[in-house]
Amino acid sequence: MRYCMVFLSLIILFFFSIVLSIKIGSVSITFGDIFSILFTGDKTNTVSYNVIWKIRLPRILLAVILGGALSLSGFLIQTFFRNPIAGPFVLGISSGAKMFLAIVTIAMTGFIKQMPLSVTVIASFIGSLLSMLLVLLFTGKVKNMSMLLVIGIMIGYICSAVTDLLINFAKESEIVNLTHWSLGSFSAASWQSVRVSAAIVIPVLFVVFLMSKPMSAYALGEGYSKSLGMNIKGFRVMLVVATGILSACVAAFAGPISFVGIAVPHISRILLKTNKPILMIPASFLCGSVFCVLCDLAARMLFSPTELSISTVTSAIGAPIVIWLMMSRRRKNDNQ
Repeated sequence: MRYCMVFLSLIILFFFSIVLSIKIGSVSITFGDIFSILFTGDKTNTVSYNVIWKIRLPRILLAVILGGALSLSGFLIQTFFRNPIAGPFVLGISSGAKMFLAIVTIAMTGFIKQMPLSVTVIASFIGSLLSMLLVLLFTGKVKNMSMLLVIGIMIGYICSAVTDLLINFAKESEIVNLTHWSLGSFSAASWQSVRVSAAIVIPVLFVVFLMSKPMSAYALGEGYSKSLGMNIKGFRVMLVVATGILSACVAAFAGPISFVGIAVPHISRILLKTNKPILMIPASFLCGSVFCVLCDLAARMLFSPTELSISTVTSAIGAPIVIWLMMSRRRKNDNQ
């Protein structure tokens, strides 16, 4: 009964957040116009029609897809390390994306004046995947999960150091695009980015859901997993690949977004009061979507017409949640 109520509440909040995000903005749109434009294709109010279909709806849908992907990748990496404080970008994925994007941006400045969005997306995606492949090289060789976590963090530091070195010797005009990307935002959303991100995220979501039973066994310990005939190394590689693809997609289309991958899976656990993957996978995705849509609305409207980066809002909300979780976990351990 509790699970049904949680999912029903999340679904209601999901649609409410979407409608609210469509309505609120520099151009206010009535609920009647929203309904007629979305469901009947009414083009009487040209301004409202263009605002909804060309600006707000692609941005909201991108926040839905990438917010869910980031939250799900957080749950996967927490399952991988069996550490509730782990996040998807501890593997150096966002740092790798930024480093490769810096290299491409500086290399192409002499040939083009304005970096195309497609090049930014492709460069950051390749950088993310390269970092992920580097982590995969250590996955089969390192048995201690905490050591692999440290390696991932070190890879991130190395990539950040290379990026800072490149920025120090680059001209200001060469790093404008990189600076904008590093702030994190859904403002560059388009129907093409929605389609591409959906084509990447939805199949991965389906595969991850099929992995829910092995994930439940893995959470009970390696000995139990091996007794069921699981290939532990292969399973770990699949978890890292799924996490890497989801995180790379987020980094490519929205830049680095802080704390969603750490905080939202915890919110889902608190709501469900369980860690069963078959429930946590859809709940984390749905909760991440709602969280990012509402945070994006706050980023747009809190200091309008100035727009905040999405990471500013998610960090302001997510950081206190993580601190509270760490403190409550410590108190629980002390009581034991």
